[in-house]
Amino acid sequence: MISDEIRRLHELHQAGALTDAEFEQAKAKVLASERINLDKDGGAGTGFGPPPGSIEAKFRTMRRPRRDRWLAGVCGALSSAFGMDIYAWRLVFVLLTLVTTGIGALAYLALWIFVPEE
Repeated sequence: MISDEIRRLHELHQAGALTDAEFEQAKAKVLASERINLDKDGGAGTGFGPPPGSIEAKFRTMRRPRRDRWLAGVCGALSSAFGMDIYAWRLVFVLLTLVTTGIGALAYLALWIFVPEE
């Protein structure tokens, strides 16, 4: 992990094995390599993002499709992210809206706002 590497560099610096300039260069190199890793996998698996396959990772990669949409494509995005049929998601939102006096509609609206389009 990046924190372990920086901790080791700090210990070497404190022990006098690295000069100030060498410590700063090594730290910058570790941070730069970590930024490259984050760019490649979106933060998954590096300790900074959610683990691959988790619900949070699925939400982060979710995109509203331009096809399979009735209103905004929220159900299509949920369908592709979680592997559940699109009609089941539509039924969930309708039932939540009817049973919970509008919570389903508010959730749909929030997803419409926060989930980007393809």
